[in-house]
Amino acid sequence: SIPFPKGPSEDATAAPALQTVDIVLECTYVGEGQRGAPDPGAFGGSFSKDPATLVLRGASVRGDGSLGDATDYNVPREKADSASRLVFEVSAPLVPIPHAEALLHADCNGEEVNCEISPYDFQQRGKGPCWFMGTLRLSSGISIALVLRGPHCSGEQAEKPDAILHPKLRIPLSEKGTVLTTVEFQSSSRSTSLQTHLGSLVTLDCHFASAPSSPLSSLEWRRQHRGSGRSLFRYQAGSTGARVEPKVHVDLPQLLGSGDASLNLQGVSVGDEGTYICLVSTPQHQIQQIIQLQVAEPPRVRVIPAQVSFERDVTTTLTCHIDGYYPLDVLVSWTQKTAEDEAEITLSSTYFSSHLQNHDGTYSISSYLSISSATVQAPATYSCRVSHVALEEPVLVSAYLKATEDTRSEGLVGGLIATAIFIIVLFMALRRKK
Repeated sequence: SIPFPKGPSEDATAAPALQTVDIVLECTYVGEGQRGAPDPGAFGGSFSKDPATLVLRGASVRGDGSLGDATDYNVPREKADSASRLVFEVSAPLVPIPHAEALLHADCNGEEVNCEISPYDFQQRGKGPCWFMGTLRLSSGISIALVLRGPHCSGEQAEKPDAILHPKLRIPLSEKGTVLTTVEFQSSSRSTSLQTHLGSLVTLDCHFASAPSSPLSSLEWRRQHRGSGRSLFRYQAGSTGARVEPKVHVDLPQLLGSGDASLNLQGVSVGDEGTYICLVSTPQHQIQQIIQLQVAEPPRVRVIPAQVSFERDVTTTLTCHIDGYYPLDVLVSWTQKTAEDEAEITLSSTYFSSHLQNHDGTYSISSYLSISSATVQAPATYSCRVSHVALEEPVLVSAYLKATEDTRSEGLVGGLIATAIFIIVLFMALRRKK
């Protein structure tokens, strides 16, 4: 994004001061296929993609003095032909641009911005679309949807039959060759992908704003998972209340007062995982924000027995219990470390139980390692290493193999006998020399 500061919109002594800037984004215009090259990914080639530029005029951001002074963004003058880039100039006198600072500083923060503009409706008799939808997605998870009112939505096109049209897309252009639009309705989410633990309270962020001529008519939250869906919350303008499922809450005063349509989900369970849709409607338009909620519960790990006495001609089995984790995938390995080993040795002679699903939807599994006195020398340390998506780093739990007192006594007696034999042999050798 390219900022073009215009100057402070408030007293310079105010804190924080707001500054209006022009934000320029490289976009893609997704339109009807017959007017451009078919999109290979579209079904039946019904859509086309053309390069476009989105200019957000006069977006308000907090000024910290780093933006300096600059002129307004000047649109390059190009001859309007079928290959010319579409430039959408967007003004927002009644509806603010959400997350303008994130858009402004995206390049500096190393974020990618995916920008698409598409027709919200299609006019008849060869006319171009009247309304457009601008969709902005940042790699940090921010999602923004803008409903843009086109230049001829109130009949100007009929009044000006000589209006300049884009040769290929048939969209009315200004004298500068741009598409002049106004934000009438917007919706945004701060994070479109969330991960949480069992039993937690999570907030699914969803905000909106609309022009006075397009008041809120309804809000609905839906959840979809594995092909099935259901409504969790629904508010209809003019009703006395909202229809709410258990565990969910939307603050109605905040919804009606500031456009905060966020959903609070209490006591998260495995069954709450899925795709959540925030659907905001006005009498004319509808916008949705899609948020993915993933439940990730870390495993509890223990090794039994924690300490093993070393005995001759005995095979001992160590058990690593991994319990209470979600989702299913878990990685388990065993290592061995003795006094003679310079580093841990990964062991492959292990086996597993079947996965078990607990009543709360989490999983458990056990891993087994057999050790034999014929192949192992005590003391030694055996470690069970567990990796899972809910863990920042693997969990390591160890068992200790020690030599028994009997083994130590036998070793001592054996040493004494060997010493005695050595002395006797030495004494007899010396007598023969005499």
